Amino acid sequence: MTYILALNGSPRRNGNTETVLDAFLAGAEKAGAKTEKIRLASLSFKNCLGCNACHKKGICVLKDELTEVFEKVMACDILVLASPIYSMTVTAEMKGFIDRGQYLWAQKFKTQTLQFSEEHLKNHIGVFLSTSGQSLPIMFDAAFPVVRALFNDAGFSYTENVLFAGMDEHGGVKAWPESVENAHARGQEIAGRLTAR
Repeated sequence: MTYILALNGSPRRNGNTETVLDAFLAGAEKAGAKTEKIRLASLSFKNCLGCNACHKKGICVLKDELTEVFEKVMACDILVLASPIYSMTVTAEMKGFIDRGQYLWAQKFKTQTLQFSEEHLKNHIGVFLSTSGQSLPIMFDAAFPVVRALFNDAGFSYTENVLFAGMDEHGGVKAWPESVENAHARGQEIAGRLTAR
């Protein structure tokens, strides 16, 4: 069974991002996937220290609630990074999580103890789900390379964006039911594609 792990980087409970994320996961479950959602703002974790200790042994010196999250990241088939756009990029919660993934980069490029086959990458999908208040065409541009860094280091093919711009003009997700419907359809489609393999 396809296992989807969704990390919610929004500090707001039941806001625009979490609402469309829940719809995405409901669609994925309809396609037969097992889903799990983790709210980063509810966890207690420290930011990356920049100590470079992981460059020597590929292991992060910090042990906290993110330690288990990363174990789940490495065990899932589809990883969803969900974040609203704050100051033109992902939230501090999501950025803190991504920065902590530096030890994966170290395993790939410093200790060379982590590598992913073409078959693995084919069957592990990274999804960036995001909302923004404004509808400018550049709203998500700064976030793309940030999430790509984590997907690349953790062994996920970053192939899918599920984006909802212009929440302000639509009156938020509650006044924009099409966003929920679209998120549900995308979840079902993406999960169904992997389960069909």
